Amino acid sequence: MDILHLVDRMEEIIKGSKRLPFGSLRLVDERRIWSLLDQMRISIPDEVRRAERVTREKERTIAQAHEEAERIVTLARSEAAQLTAEHVITQAAEEQAASIRKRGEQEAGSIRAGADEYAFDVLCKLEQEMKRALTVIENGIRAIQVEREKRESKVRVEEHKDNDDSKTP
Repeated sequence: MDILHLVDRMEEIIKGSKRLPFGSLRLVDERRIWSLLDQMRISIPDEVRRAERVTREKERTIAQAHEEAERIVTLARSEAAQLTAEHVITQAAEEQAASIRKRGEQEAGSIRAGADEYAFDVLCKLEQEMKRALTVIENGIRAIQVEREKRESKVRVEEHKDNDDSKTP
């Protein structure tokens, strides 16, 4: 499941929960939050696999660019070898080979830069999604902890009150 979808569901749970008076605290269903957290833990590896797939595709694109550059260079060398009958022809062939090699290297560099940019963008977006999910998780955990502390405090107050009532003759 998409991590952003899970984050949206957690927001819905929090927004749909009862607000406590005089503050920004809310009562949330702890089981639903824990369930979403478990689902997030499961889906995060999917996001990482997606990023790895993008990286592999980038590497494949770079390898193809290198192969194409090598093919162009090999072709240029082949053409240069055929044109070596005269010195002028040989010189022209070397210049053409250098030009083709340079063009191939430029194309490979351009493809590599594009693949790097794409992978960088995907990884940055994934990082933002992870940070957002972590913030939501931390907020959910804090809200649950606050509620626990309130319940425990209330129980202690009631126990203290019961102890005081039992001492009264």
